Amino acid sequence: MTLSTTSRASAPQILDRCRELVRPALVESVGRLHPWHAETAAFSLGWTGTGGEPAPGSQGKGVRQALAVLGAEAAGGSGADAVLGAVAVELIHTFSLIHDDIMDGDETRRRRPTLWKAYGTGPAVLAGDALFALAVSTLAEAPGPGGAAAVRQLAGALGDLVHGQAQDLLFESRPWTGPGAVLPHEYRSMATHKTGSLLGCAAALGAVLAGAPASTVEALDLAGRHVGVAFQAVDDLLGIWGDPQVTGKPVHSDLRRLKKTYPVLAALSADHPAARRLDALLASAGPLDDPAARRAAELIDEAGGRRATVAEAHEHLAAARACLDRVPLARSARRDLLTLIPYLVDRTG
Repeated sequence: MTLSTTSRASAPQILDRCRELVRPALVESVGRLHPWHAETAAFSLGWTGTGGEPAPGSQGKGVRQALAVLGAEAAGGSGADAVLGAVAVELIHTFSLIHDDIMDGDETRRRRPTLWKAYGTGPAVLAGDALFALAVSTLAEAPGPGGAAAVRQLAGALGDLVHGQAQDLLFESRPWTGPGAVLPHEYRSMATHKTGSLLGCAAALGAVLAGAPASTVEALDLAGRHVGVAFQAVDDLLGIWGDPQVTGKPVHSDLRRLKKTYPVLAALSADHPAARRLDALLASAGPLDDPAARRAAELIDEAGGRRATVAEAHEHLAAARACLDRVPLARSARRDLLTLIPYLVDRTG
């Protein structure tokens, strides 16, 4: 797709342009895997079904690919500079989703079976490991001194990602209220690591590969991390109130699993009668049935958890924009970033 240099591109157009730039290299990279891993990777990326048949429309938006391309362009380089970084970060994202689905026991993603459900847990773990290794080797092939710096950038983000995953799992064993309860600021830290680290890394990788100064790399990384927290906040809203026809998950899915998400934690921390009723409901049951989950959703809303989560998302979007304002960026790429960022958060599925 060729966009006019005089008209402002929409967010879907920006995503399409970046995907088209990155897709050939991503396909070539996956094709280097063992055939079994290549098949499971193609399924995880949404390219094929379980039998290897094409599955149009099930792939993701390519958010991290776009951030890498725009990061390079914002730093004064070309989108082509970021292609290997975009491939690496997409492979890492896919690896993280595969393992996340296994840990959470999620059976569907994007309205179809998750990899472990379709192929088995062992093959899914191996596929994730293969994608992890492929991401690092792909990025290490980047020419010039930027390649080594990019690998270091990715390694740091991976450490943060695993840190966030550990925090998220440990939250499950902590009480809803009282000493030891998960507080909203702890959840924010988890989201910064688990979700924000890879979004920040994507934008930063593009800048690194384009030869940007450290201040630009840091600003783009931090902007992406703020976007990640906002993205997670909206994801939490969808996990409770999202339309199953859009999200591909049952209504109140996070509540039925008693997952500690931001709306629940914000509601429980409020000085409101509904917060105390919510605490009693959550503490008195195992996984919630449909009526209990509906009642919990009502109490969360009544106690202000939904409103607080929307405010959290907007606060971090504003922080991301402030990060972009701190450093000089190429005008057109900065405009595209400012178009894309709110689109990623203002979504229904």
